[in-house]
Amino acid sequence: MPTVQNKQFITKFVKDQALELGFMGVAIAKAEFMEPEARRLEDWLNQGLNGTMEYMSNHFDLRVDPTKLVPDAKSVISLMYNYYTEVSQADLEAPKLSMYALGKDYHKVVRKKLKLLFQKIEEKVGKVEGRCFVDSAPVLERDWAKRSGLGWSGKNTLTINPKMGSYFFLAEIICDMDLEYDLPIKDYCGTCTRCIEACPTEAISPSGYLLDSNKCISYLTIERKDDIPQEFKDKMGGFMYGCDICQQVCPWNRFSQTHADPNFTPKQEIVQMSKNDWQALEETTFNILFEGSAVKRTKFKGLKRNIKFLTGGE
Repeated sequence: MPTVQNKQFITKFVKDQALELGFMGVAIAKAEFMEPEARRLEDWLNQGLNGTMEYMSNHFDLRVDPTKLVPDAKSVISLMYNYYTEVSQADLEAPKLSMYALGKDYHKVVRKKLKLLFQKIEEKVGKVEGRCFVDSAPVLERDWAKRSGLGWSGKNTLTINPKMGSYFFLAEIICDMDLEYDLPIKDYCGTCTRCIEACPTEAISPSGYLLDSNKCISYLTIERKDDIPQEFKDKMGGFMYGCDICQQVCPWNRFSQTHADPNFTPKQEIVQMSKNDWQALEETTFNILFEGSAVKRTKFKGLKRNIKFLTGGE
Protein backbone atom coordinates (compact mmCIF):
# COMPACT_ATOMS: atom_id res chain seq x y z
CA MET A 1 0.00 0.00 0.00
CA PRO A 2 1.18 3.57 -0.68
CA THR A 3 3.02 5.30 2.16
CA VAL A 4 3.06 9.04 2.83
CA GLN A 5 6.28 9.23 0.81
CA ASN A 6 4.92 7.69 -2.36
CA LYS A 7 1.27 8.75 -2.12
CA GLN A 8 1.83 11.50 -4.69
CA PHE A 9 3.56 9.08 -7.08
CA ILE A 10 0.80 6.46 -6.87
CA THR A 11 -1.92 9.09 -7.30
CA LYS A 12 -0.23 10.37 -10.45
CA PHE A 13 0.18 6.80 -11.70
CA VAL A 14 -3.55 6.09 -11.24
CA LYS A 15 -4.54 9.26 -13.10
CA ASP A 16 -2.05 8.75 -15.92
CA GLN A 17 -3.18 5.15 -16.44
CA ALA A 18 -6.84 6.18 -16.45
CA LEU A 19 -6.23 8.73 -19.18
CA GLU A 20 -4.17 6.22 -21.18
CA LEU A 21 -7.09 3.81 -21.07
CA GLY A 22 -9.37 6.42 -22.59
CA PHE A 23 -11.09 8.01 -19.61
CA MET A 24 -11.58 11.72 -20.26
CA GLY A 25 -11.17 12.74 -16.63
CA VAL A 26 -10.28 11.33 -13.21
CA ALA A 27 -10.37 12.81 -9.72
CA ILE A 28 -10.24 11.44 -6.18
CA ALA A 29 -12.21 12.09 -3.00
CA LYS A 30 -11.84 10.82 0.54
CA ALA A 31 -14.00 7.79 1.28
CA GLU A 32 -16.25 8.81 4.15
CA PHE A 33 -19.85 8.93 5.30
CA MET A 34 -21.81 11.37 3.13
CA GLU A 35 -23.83 13.28 5.70
CA PRO A 36 -25.38 16.12 3.64
CA GLU A 37 -25.99 13.81 0.69
CA ALA A 38 -27.71 11.29 2.98
CA ARG A 39 -30.11 13.95 4.25
CA ARG A 40 -30.85 15.12 0.72
CA LEU A 41 -31.43 11.58 -0.57
CA GLU A 42 -33.73 10.79 2.35
CA ASP A 43 -35.75 13.93 1.68
CA TRP A 44 -35.97 13.11 -2.05
CA LEU A 45 -37.20 9.60 -1.28
CA ASN A 46 -39.70 10.82 1.32
CA GLN A 47 -41.25 13.09 -1.31
CA GLY A 48 -41.72 10.10 -3.60
CA LEU A 49 -39.60 11.71 -6.32
CA ASN A 50 -38.01 8.34 -7.13
CA GLY A 51 -41.27 7.16 -8.72
CA THR A 52 -41.45 3.37 -8.89
CA MET A 53 -37.68 3.02 -8.56
CA GLU A 54 -37.94 1.30 -5.20
CA TYR A 55 -34.34 0.13 -5.49
CA MET A 56 -33.30 3.72 -4.80
CA SER A 57 -34.46 3.29 -1.21
CA ASN A 58 -32.80 -0.11 -0.81
CA HIS A 59 -29.38 -0.38 0.81
CA PHE A 60 -29.54 3.23 1.96
CA ASP A 61 -26.60 2.77 4.31
CA LEU A 62 -24.44 1.44 1.48
CA ARG A 63 -25.28 4.40 -0.76
CA VAL A 64 -24.07 6.98 1.72
CA ASP A 65 -21.07 5.18 3.22
CA PRO A 66 -18.42 3.68 0.90
CA THR A 67 -16.73 1.91 3.83
CA LYS A 68 -19.74 -0.40 3.93
CA LEU A 69 -19.13 -1.37 0.30
CA VAL A 70 -15.37 -1.74 0.73
CA PRO A 71 -14.12 -2.29 4.31
CA ASP A 72 -11.42 0.18 5.29
CA ALA A 73 -12.04 2.20 2.12
CA LYS A 74 -9.95 5.36 2.01
CA SER A 75 -10.42 6.71 -1.51
CA VAL A 76 -13.16 7.03 -4.12
CA ILE A 77 -11.67 7.39 -7.60
CA SER A 78 -14.24 8.99 -9.92
CA LEU A 79 -13.85 8.77 -13.68
CA MET A 80 -15.55 10.19 -16.77
CA TYR A 81 -15.92 8.35 -20.08
CA ASN A 82 -16.98 10.33 -23.15
CA TYR A 83 -19.88 9.19 -25.36
CA TYR A 84 -20.62 12.37 -27.32
CA THR A 85 -21.24 12.03 -31.07
CA GLU A 86 -22.49 14.37 -33.75
CA VAL A 87 -24.09 11.48 -35.63
CA SER A 88 -27.87 11.55 -35.25
CA GLN A 89 -30.88 9.69 -36.55
CA ALA A 90 -31.53 10.42 -40.22
CA ASP A 91 -35.32 10.73 -40.08
CA LEU A 92 -36.19 13.81 -38.05
CA GLU A 93 -39.73 12.48 -37.60
CA ALA A 94 -38.59 9.12 -36.21
CA PRO A 95 -38.88 8.35 -32.49
CA LYS A 96 -35.56 9.23 -30.85
CA LEU A 97 -33.02 7.37 -28.78
CA SER A 98 -30.88 9.16 -26.23
CA MET A 99 -27.37 9.66 -27.58
CA TYR A 100 -25.75 7.23 -25.14
CA ALA A 101 -28.01 4.43 -26.40
CA LEU A 102 -26.89 4.63 -30.04
CA GLY A 103 -23.83 2.48 -29.37
CA LYS A 104 -22.98 -0.54 -27.23
CA ASP A 105 -24.01 -0.99 -23.60
CA TYR A 106 -21.80 1.36 -21.58
CA HIS A 107 -21.95 -0.87 -18.51
CA LYS A 108 -19.89 -3.53 -20.26
CA VAL A 109 -17.57 -1.19 -22.16
CA VAL A 110 -16.63 1.03 -19.22
CA ARG A 111 -16.48 -1.83 -16.70
CA LYS A 112 -13.90 -3.57 -18.89
CA LYS A 113 -11.76 -0.39 -18.83
CA LEU A 114 -12.19 -0.08 -15.06
CA LYS A 115 -11.09 -3.64 -14.42
CA LEU A 116 -8.02 -3.10 -16.59
CA LEU A 117 -7.20 0.06 -14.63
CA PHE A 118 -7.59 -1.82 -11.34
CA GLN A 119 -5.32 -4.56 -12.66
CA LYS A 120 -2.64 -2.03 -13.62
CA ILE A 121 -2.85 -0.47 -10.16
CA GLU A 122 -2.33 -3.83 -8.45
CA GLU A 123 0.58 -4.61 -10.74
CA LYS A 124 2.16 -1.39 -9.55
CA VAL A 125 1.38 -1.34 -5.82
CA GLY A 126 0.45 -4.91 -4.93
CA LYS A 127 -2.81 -6.22 -3.52
CA VAL A 128 -5.55 -3.59 -3.24
CA GLU A 129 -8.92 -4.09 -1.60
CA GLY A 130 -11.42 -2.39 -3.85
CA ARG A 131 -14.45 -2.60 -6.11
CA CYS A 132 -15.32 -1.13 -9.50
CA PHE A 133 -18.71 0.46 -10.20
CA VAL A 134 -20.46 1.57 -13.39
CA ASP A 135 -24.02 2.57 -12.56
CA SER A 136 -24.57 -0.92 -11.20
CA ALA A 137 -24.57 -0.69 -7.41
CA PRO A 138 -25.75 1.61 -4.61
CA VAL A 139 -23.19 4.35 -5.28
CA LEU A 140 -24.06 8.06 -5.45
CA GLU A 141 -21.86 8.59 -8.49
CA ARG A 142 -22.83 12.19 -9.21
CA ASP A 143 -22.17 13.18 -5.63
CA TRP A 144 -18.75 11.55 -5.69
CA ALA A 145 -17.99 13.30 -8.98
CA LYS A 146 -18.94 16.57 -7.32
CA ARG A 147 -16.88 15.86 -4.19
CA SER A 148 -13.81 15.04 -6.27
CA GLY A 149 -14.11 18.09 -8.49
CA LEU A 150 -14.82 16.26 -11.76
CA GLY A 151 -17.65 18.71 -12.18
CA TRP A 152 -20.54 20.35 -10.39
CA SER A 153 -24.12 19.13 -10.12
CA GLY A 154 -26.07 21.26 -12.57
CA LYS A 155 -29.60 22.55 -12.25
CA ASN A 156 -30.63 19.56 -14.38
CA THR A 157 -28.98 17.38 -11.65
CA LEU A 158 -26.38 16.05 -14.11
CA THR A 159 -22.64 16.36 -13.56
CA ILE A 160 -21.23 19.19 -15.68
CA ASN A 161 -17.54 19.61 -16.42
CA PRO A 162 -16.47 23.13 -17.43
CA LYS A 163 -14.19 21.86 -20.22
CA MET A 164 -16.19 18.90 -21.51
CA GLY A 165 -19.89 19.47 -20.82
CA SER A 166 -22.02 16.56 -19.60
CA TYR A 167 -22.10 13.88 -22.30
CA PHE A 168 -20.11 11.31 -20.36
CA PHE A 169 -20.58 8.22 -18.23
CA LEU A 170 -19.45 8.15 -14.62
CA ALA A 171 -17.60 5.28 -12.99
CA GLU A 172 -15.88 4.69 -9.65
CA ILE A 173 -13.25 2.62 -7.95
CA ILE A 174 -13.66 2.49 -4.18
CA CYS A 175 -10.47 1.20 -2.59
CA ASP A 176 -8.31 1.06 0.52
CA MET A 177 -5.45 3.04 -1.04
CA ASP A 178 -4.63 6.28 0.74
CA LEU A 179 -4.31 8.74 -2.16
CA GLU A 180 -4.12 12.50 -2.64
CA TYR A 181 -7.58 14.05 -2.77
CA ASP A 182 -8.88 16.65 -5.18
CA LEU A 183 -11.17 19.53 -4.26
CA PRO A 184 -14.73 20.32 -5.40
CA ILE A 185 -15.10 23.06 -8.00
CA LYS A 186 -17.46 26.01 -8.22
CA ASP A 187 -21.01 25.72 -9.58
CA TYR A 188 -21.05 27.63 -12.86
CA CYS A 189 -24.75 27.33 -13.73
CA GLY A 190 -25.19 30.92 -12.57
CA THR A 191 -28.53 32.46 -13.51
CA CYS A 192 -29.03 30.15 -16.51
CA THR A 193 -32.38 28.31 -16.52
CA ARG A 194 -32.35 26.82 -20.03
CA CYS A 195 -32.69 23.21 -18.86
CA ILE A 196 -35.59 24.09 -16.58
CA GLU A 197 -37.42 25.96 -19.31
CA ALA A 198 -36.73 23.35 -22.00
CA CYS A 199 -37.99 20.28 -20.10
CA PRO A 200 -41.39 19.57 -21.72
CA THR A 201 -42.71 17.64 -18.72
CA GLU A 202 -41.49 20.16 -16.10
CA ALA A 203 -39.52 17.43 -14.34
CA ILE A 204 -36.91 19.87 -13.04
CA SER A 205 -37.83 22.04 -10.06
CA PRO A 206 -38.38 25.75 -10.95
CA SER A 207 -35.30 26.60 -8.92
CA GLY A 208 -33.30 23.68 -10.32
CA TYR A 209 -31.16 21.02 -8.62
CA LEU A 210 -34.18 18.79 -7.93
CA LEU A 211 -35.66 16.23 -10.31
CA ASP A 212 -39.08 14.61 -10.09
CA SER A 213 -38.52 11.19 -11.64
CA ASN A 214 -42.26 10.73 -12.05
CA LYS A 215 -42.15 13.40 -14.78
CA CYS A 216 -38.73 12.67 -16.30
CA ILE A 217 -38.85 11.37 -19.88
CA SER A 218 -35.90 9.04 -19.24
CA TYR A 219 -37.74 7.52 -16.29
CA LEU A 220 -41.03 7.27 -18.19
CA THR A 221 -39.45 5.49 -21.16
CA ILE A 222 -37.04 3.21 -19.31
CA GLU A 223 -37.82 2.70 -15.64
CA ARG A 224 -41.62 2.93 -15.61
CA LYS A 225 -43.19 -0.45 -16.36
CA ASP A 226 -46.85 0.62 -16.43
CA ASP A 227 -48.44 2.63 -19.23
CA ILE A 228 -47.16 6.18 -19.62
CA PRO A 229 -49.78 8.59 -18.18
CA GLN A 230 -51.82 10.40 -20.82
CA GLU A 231 -50.90 13.74 -19.27
CA PHE A 232 -47.54 13.37 -21.00
CA LYS A 233 -49.01 12.86 -24.46
CA ASP A 234 -47.24 15.22 -26.90
CA LYS A 235 -44.76 16.19 -24.17
CA MET A 236 -42.12 13.52 -24.72
CA GLY A 237 -39.89 15.54 -27.01
CA GLY A 238 -40.07 12.69 -29.52
CA PHE A 239 -37.98 10.37 -27.32
CA MET A 240 -38.77 6.66 -27.20
CA TYR A 241 -35.77 5.77 -25.01
CA GLY A 242 -34.13 8.17 -22.61
CA CYS A 243 -33.93 11.92 -23.18
CA ASP A 244 -31.23 14.48 -24.02
CA ILE A 245 -33.24 17.71 -23.93
CA CYS A 246 -31.69 19.20 -20.79
CA GLN A 247 -28.24 18.44 -22.20
CA GLN A 248 -29.01 19.71 -25.68
CA VAL A 249 -29.83 23.18 -24.36
CA CYS A 250 -26.99 23.36 -21.81
CA PRO A 251 -24.45 26.03 -22.87
CA TRP A 252 -21.59 24.00 -21.39
CA ASN A 253 -22.09 21.29 -23.98
CA ARG A 254 -20.66 23.57 -26.64
CA PHE A 255 -17.36 22.17 -25.36
CA SER A 256 -18.34 18.54 -26.02
CA GLN A 257 -15.98 16.69 -28.37
CA THR A 258 -16.63 13.50 -30.29
CA HIS A 259 -15.59 10.36 -28.43
CA ALA A 260 -12.78 8.12 -29.65
CA ASP A 261 -14.27 4.72 -28.75
CA PRO A 262 -15.66 2.66 -31.67
CA ASN A 263 -17.94 0.88 -29.19
CA PHE A 264 -20.03 4.04 -29.01
CA THR A 265 -20.14 4.73 -32.74
CA PRO A 266 -23.85 4.86 -33.60
CA LYS A 267 -25.07 1.75 -35.35
CA GLN A 268 -26.00 2.66 -38.93
CA GLU A 269 -28.90 0.21 -38.99
CA ILE A 270 -30.40 2.18 -36.10
CA VAL A 271 -29.77 5.76 -37.22
CA GLN A 272 -31.09 5.04 -40.72
CA MET A 273 -34.47 3.74 -39.54
CA SER A 274 -37.50 5.82 -40.49
CA LYS A 275 -40.57 6.59 -38.45
CA ASN A 276 -42.42 3.87 -40.37
CA ASP A 277 -39.62 1.39 -39.67
CA TRP A 278 -39.92 2.02 -35.94
CA GLN A 279 -43.69 1.70 -36.01
CA ALA A 280 -43.37 -1.66 -37.79
CA LEU A 281 -40.60 -2.90 -35.47
CA GLU A 282 -40.84 -6.61 -34.66
CA GLU A 283 -39.18 -8.46 -31.81
CA THR A 284 -36.73 -10.33 -34.04
CA THR A 285 -35.47 -7.05 -35.50
CA PHE A 286 -35.34 -5.49 -32.03
CA ASN A 287 -33.09 -8.30 -30.79
CA ILE A 288 -30.73 -7.90 -33.75
CA LEU A 289 -30.60 -4.10 -33.61
CA PHE A 290 -30.01 -3.89 -29.88
CA GLU A 291 -27.77 -6.88 -29.26
CA GLY A 292 -25.27 -5.70 -26.64
CA SER A 293 -27.14 -2.40 -26.20
CA ALA A 294 -28.44 -0.65 -23.09
CA VAL A 295 -31.82 -0.43 -24.87
CA LYS A 296 -32.35 -4.09 -24.01
CA ARG A 297 -33.19 -2.86 -20.52
CA THR A 298 -36.62 -1.67 -21.57
CA LYS A 299 -37.21 -4.91 -23.54
CA PHE A 300 -39.15 -5.13 -26.80
CA LYS A 301 -42.49 -4.70 -25.06
CA GLY A 302 -41.37 -1.50 -23.36
CA LEU A 303 -39.93 0.07 -26.50
CA LYS A 304 -43.08 -0.78 -28.49
CA ARG A 305 -45.17 0.82 -25.75
CA ASN A 306 -43.08 3.98 -26.04
CA ILE A 307 -43.26 4.06 -29.84
CA LYS A 308 -47.02 3.62 -29.78
CA PHE A 309 -47.37 6.39 -27.19
CA LEU A 310 -45.37 8.73 -29.41
CA THR A 311 -46.82 7.89 -32.79
CA GLY A 312 -50.26 6.55 -32.03
CA GLY A 313 -49.49 3.43 -34.07
CA GLU A 314 -50.12 -0.18 -33.17
